[in-house]
Amino acid sequence: MSQTIRQQRGSADVPGSPHGITGKGLKGGQLGLLAVVVLGISSVAPAYSLTSSLGPAVNAVGLQLPAIFIIAFIPMILVAFAYRELNADSPDSGTTFTWVTKAFGPFVGWMGGWGLLAANIIVLSNLAGVAVDFFYLFLSQVFGNPDLADLTTNTALNIATCLAFVALAVWVSYRGLHSTKLVQYSMVGFQVLVLAVFIVMAVTHAASGDSPTAIGFSWDWFNPGNIQSFDQFAAGMSLAVFVYWGWDVCLTVNEETTGGKGTAGKAGTTTAIAVLVLYIAVIVATMMVAGVDGEGIGLNNPDNQQNIFAALASPVMGPLAILMSLAVLAGTASSLQSTMASPARSLLAMGHYGALPSRFATVSKRFGSPGYATIMAGAISGGFYAVMKVVSENVLNDTILALGLMICFYYGLTAFACTWYFRHSLFASVRNFFMRLLFPVLGGLVLTVVFLQTAVDSWAPEFGSGSEIFGVGLVFILGIGILASGAVFMLIMARLRPGFFRGETIRQDTPALVIPE
Repeated sequence: MSQTIRQQRGSADVPGSPHGITGKGLKGGQLGLLAVVVLGISSVAPAYSLTSSLGPAVNAVGLQLPAIFIIAFIPMILVAFAYRELNADSPDSGTTFTWVTKAFGPFVGWMGGWGLLAANIIVLSNLAGVAVDFFYLFLSQVFGNPDLADLTTNTALNIATCLAFVALAVWVSYRGLHSTKLVQYSMVGFQVLVLAVFIVMAVTHAASGDSPTAIGFSWDWFNPGNIQSFDQFAAGMSLAVFVYWGWDVCLTVNEETTGGKGTAGKAGTTTAIAVLVLYIAVIVATMMVAGVDGEGIGLNNPDNQQNIFAALASPVMGPLAILMSLAVLAGTASSLQSTMASPARSLLAMGHYGALPSRFATVSKRFGSPGYATIMAGAISGGFYAVMKVVSENVLNDTILALGLMICFYYGLTAFACTWYFRHSLFASVRNFFMRLLFPVLGGLVLTVVFLQTAVDSWAPEFGSGSEIFGVGLVFILGIGILASGAVFMLIMARLRPGFFRGETIRQDTPALVIPE
């Protein structure tokens, strides 16, 4: 009798009895290492992340742009090691939810799962909105009609197009990881290819003297000692949250990989490193061709900073500029679809272990995917976007800024869970000391500092859009409010489904799920 059925009938294991972590009905053996890495890169969405982040970043740190991206990478890779250790011990599609529950108990684990769900679902709505903007920009370039780009300002049409993108992503995700894999290979491959073409053409223009703003390459750009203020470091840590975030989707598909439980963990760290290399290459080429001044195509020109590639594509790529718009569109669309995998599988795990209604544990018999959870993730994200679009676009932007609080919350919590879960083996070897103690604790501490600093800064009304309620910044109210609402919902679930919260479905001594090699 499956564990889910036992929960539905109201029976539970006696504390201490070895019931084990059970499979959830997902179709195994669908993804190899390369496929999972592609899925992770897609979720990070390099083209979109770069075009939206390079402007604010160069405004903060100037020539030290490569250095700040490297610094921003450090807490991410440290947390990635913690994820890899936990996944090797207890592979489970619930990731943060399952691991934090095993380490700290059901209440803390539930909140960790809530942080992951909230971050992913809200980002899904943002990705869909960005895809809408670039869709109409692409149409305007194809037909040579600038008015088509303005269609995105039509609220009703914008929402309808956004919901169409979400529905398409849900449809592909519902059909399982095989369909997802085919879509991702093409879209991610195209995105990376266009970025590679941009790098080559940018360096060529800079070297030939065609660009009046071009500057020569310097190794000083990589020197973190030239970053003078704490504000600059804080900007780098913010980039760590937003620019590198998304690689953990590799771990949510750990029950569906080939090659054993190590595949997803290796894919997570490989994705993070691959994205760093791609980012640095694009950043260096962009700085060489555009420079950091505020004139022309300079990166500090306020007219360029909201969308760097839109400003640089034509001067750098000429008639191929349309490919960059298509690459950003493909990046956001593919990320929308790949990111859907994370909340869907987290919802599946929470339903499977009784932390949410058992309906969430439903798996499609035909496709072996978390059908109901996928539909609900899409419906919630699409509904969130529609409501925020009608209420105020500033609210949506402030919500995206507030995501940093949730991301730092669940990443940091997972890192600390790694150390506590393995506390009895921390000094058993040199490897354990670094991988289970030093790296996770350092990564968790950095993210905790970022969480606290962002919370303090966002209290001020001028943080974000400048919106406020009773003198408190809207970003703070949204970020802390979403976490607080999770605590309230958790207490409701504790009354409705007490088995999970009494430790009857999963505990620290619960044997791990065995994934075939």
